[in-house]
Amino acid sequence: MRILIVEDDELLAAGLAISLALPGYAVDRAVSGEKALLALGTEHYDLVVLDIGLPGQDGFAVLRKLRERGLTVPVLILTARDAVADRVSGLDLGADDYMVKPFALGEFEARVRALLRRGHHAQSAKLSCGRLVMDTLAHRVWLGGTPIGLTAREWGVLEYLLMRQGQVLSKDKIMQAVCNWDEEISPNAVEVYMSRLRAKLEPAGIKIRTIRGFGYLLEEAKSAHP
Repeated sequence: MRILIVEDDELLAAGLAISLALPGYAVDRAVSGEKALLALGTEHYDLVVLDIGLPGQDGFAVLRKLRERGLTVPVLILTARDAVADRVSGLDLGADDYMVKPFALGEFEARVRALLRRGHHAQSAKLSCGRLVMDTLAHRVWLGGTPIGLTAREWGVLEYLLMRQGQVLSKDKIMQAVCNWDEEISPNAVEVYMSRLRAKLEPAGIKIRTIRGFGYLLEEAKSAHP
């Protein structure tokens, strides 16, 4: 999952980025409305955390423009304004949720998870494929009831595959989904992560197929069916 934080308060933005990076999300930060719109025009995001009180174009202007562009990315508004009129304005412009500062970090993280599930039409925090179950809330993965260990990068790649079962995902899309602006991984690194995941998943009948020239596809192996 890739998240854009648009917040000009350096301490708050850094704290939110750390809290979101710990579960394995790729996080980018923009300090102004202009930079946010530039990022949204060139990158794909699963969620935008948007402050209203930005320098230059405020958050309402950013929200209006990204919806005018036809972008349906979920948006969580953060603001110090607690007036009902401001909340109504934000929601009417297309915001998906609204939090008034100061707020509890735990509630923020829960709202982020809820919006990410909603954005990918997931009904619960658990993702599954055959005997594989990923609990995005507890941050644990099981194969047939047995927990397995994953590195943060392996987790990010597997979550991306599970969220898009039935789709062939290119290396470029995978790299974009699991890396922020400050990181860079090569196509060869993606192959390494896939190899590690295959070694952990295929004994339980979960297959990551390579579709030559196109990318990867997660599926339950046919041999795993009764």
